[in-house]
Amino acid sequence: MSEQLLSPRNLAFELYEVLDAEALTQRPRFAEHSRETFDAALTTARTIAEKYFAPHNRKGDENEPRYVNGRAELIPEVKPAVDAFLEAGFLNANRDFEVGGMQLPSLVSQACFAHFQAANAGTTAYPFLTMGAANLIESFGSDEQQRLFLQPMIEGRYFGTMALTEPHAGSSLADIRTRAEPAGDGTYRLKGNKIFISGGDHELSENIVHMVLAKLPDAPPGVKGISLFIVPKYLVNADGSLGPRNDVLLAGLFHKMGWRGTTSTALNFGDNGQCVGYLVGQPHQGLACMFQMMNEARIGVGMGAVMLGYAGYLYSLEYARQRPQGRLPDNKDPHSPAVPIIEHSDVKRMLLAQKAYVEGAFDLGLYAARLFDDTHTAADADVRRQALELLDLLTPIVKSWPSAFCLKANELAIQILGGHGYTREYPVEQYYRDNRLNPIHEGTEGIQSLDLLGRKLAQNNGAGLKQLIRLMAGTCERASHHPNLDPLRQPLEHLINRLQSVTLALLGDLTAGKVAGALANSALYLKVFGHCVIGWRWLEQAIHAEVGLLKGSDRDFYLGKFQAARYFLTWEVPGCHNDLALLEARDDTCLAMQDGWF
Repeated sequence: MSEQLLSPRNLAFELYEVLDAEALTQRPRFAEHSRETFDAALTTARTIAEKYFAPHNRKGDENEPRYVNGRAELIPEVKPAVDAFLEAGFLNANRDFEVGGMQLPSLVSQACFAHFQAANAGTTAYPFLTMGAANLIESFGSDEQQRLFLQPMIEGRYFGTMALTEPHAGSSLADIRTRAEPAGDGTYRLKGNKIFISGGDHELSENIVHMVLAKLPDAPPGVKGISLFIVPKYLVNADGSLGPRNDVLLAGLFHKMGWRGTTSTALNFGDNGQCVGYLVGQPHQGLACMFQMMNEARIGVGMGAVMLGYAGYLYSLEYARQRPQGRLPDNKDPHSPAVPIIEHSDVKRMLLAQKAYVEGAFDLGLYAARLFDDTHTAADADVRRQALELLDLLTPIVKSWPSAFCLKANELAIQILGGHGYTREYPVEQYYRDNRLNPIHEGTEGIQSLDLLGRKLAQNNGAGLKQLIRLMAGTCERASHHPNLDPLRQPLEHLINRLQSVTLALLGDLTAGKVAGALANSALYLKVFGHCVIGWRWLEQAIHAEVGLLKGSDRDFYLGKFQAARYFLTWEVPGCHNDLALLEARDDTCLAMQDGWF
């Protein structure tokens, strides 16, 4: 079963050969850990994912939450799975020992969580959202808010959500209409409607803590007028006991093509004028606070996309090894036995593309987790700052690239199974449907591309970008000491150089006020930038594979790494130059199109 979630060998390669997780144990925060404790946590995660999450993945898909008498009703298998997750300590894997946490590095806790994402995306969403909401209250909530809401969340008694989207506004948070009126006692009364609130209602916990964006009466227009509020499903008394039901109504459930096990809710706040909320942080600064949870969610969505792609890849790989069909082109004997389809060149192509996409994106997601550790625990302040700048720059890529290309991996998995691939008797069609939501979850590719090109590249005078270029150049220099890697290194160097030139030109246009033209093809830029980053990460993996080959052990694994790197850097990366040509030319085909011409 574990090989259907993720490859333990590849995970060990990433943690201990590429990203050097053991070095983190030299830092004071992780000094009590070792490779043995890391592996124990990973084994526990795999065991719980296999035993409690994976078995009801299909059932949860076939039996969506139901709207019954104003509440959401789930299949019974969800709660034991979530309870097992809580009891094993994974909700607080990063938290201090003193509060019952495991005090694991984010790198290791992300690897643990990946098992649950691969096993059951729908059920995993509930603790995932709770972790983000708890972190938000911990960062910006008052002492009293932390006592009443954070502590029960840490204990797993309260769950959390993020409530941003409204029916008329969609992703345009500047246009939200939910209002918060001061009640005169330090609390507020909220009124408005939110939609697509994942985990917005269920019976998995004693209470649900909604993190809600709303506007105060004196709010300035746009995003500078958004405030953040804690709005619990049940009010909480001063002694921590539960009070009456808050004026938060489950108006209905949405039925999506994937993630069917997660309640997707429409919530009405304040239909009776009695929806109590508590201001978090400063007035009108709510979006800045919420971006912490949004960025965590973006990285989490990216890793979720990786793991759905990974599960599909491993299933189609095993299927290809076992499914006999046809003969090789140079065999003309109709009486000879059929060969496993993995022997056919085009099936190898599809498997190799999947491996390149999912293992490249898996490396990037774990690398982002390693950067997060550096932002908090690196000894040197400059290293912490640089890690934060780089993580901030890469977040749109960590979210968007896996959402696009691990979805392509799922498509290829379906293709490998042929006519069986799109039937519900096999899991790959569900993996595809589940993953199709991720290009939209937490910001579309268009939104991520505007964030990258319109904001992230130039912030702090381009510090994150300059750092990334230095790191990529360093990898290329190290690769130059391995002649076998020259055919892989050279296409990446060519892409890096040309992308730098295009980036400087586009940033120049933005500085000159040519905003519409510079951002018109930002999604194309996002794709090329992402390919460059993944190409860099694959070259890193190839260097470590070369080292492994020199040691003379596990040759098949390392040769597989080399071949996947070769595929990505010689098949995928060169194709970016046509995209760069369009960017260089400031092609306005899409920008110039008119409504009436469609």
